[in-house]
Amino acid sequence: MTEDGEETKAKGFKLLGFLDVQNTPCARDAILHGAGGSLAAGLLHFLATSRVRRSFDVGFAGFMLTTLGSWFYCRGNNVRLRIQQRMIQDGIKNKVVYEGTALDPANRSQAEKPPGPS
Repeated sequence: MTEDGEETKAKGFKLLGFLDVQNTPCARDAILHGAGGSLAAGLLHFLATSRVRRSFDVGFAGFMLTTLGSWFYCRGNNVRLRIQQRMIQDGIKNKVVYEGTALDPANRSQAEKPPGPS
């Protein structure tokens, strides 16, 4: 019985047979935003023109545009977040490595000050 649970847990939901929505970052949100965008675009076009076939086409185009826009926006934010995390990790690593040495930036500013009357 535990084997069945593990199989369904690792399997996930695949859209169109290749896009694993559960394990791909931003895929779920992009699909949901696309569904909302297609519904809004198609419904508004239908209410404005009463043309069913053209409204479907507009809805499909709205789905594609909204999905791709949401996907690229989310992935861009993920890339920026990873870059910031890498910079912070490098800074923490350098702080640990150089702390207490002559190369420590915190000590360098104190060492460069000329001795003056106290």
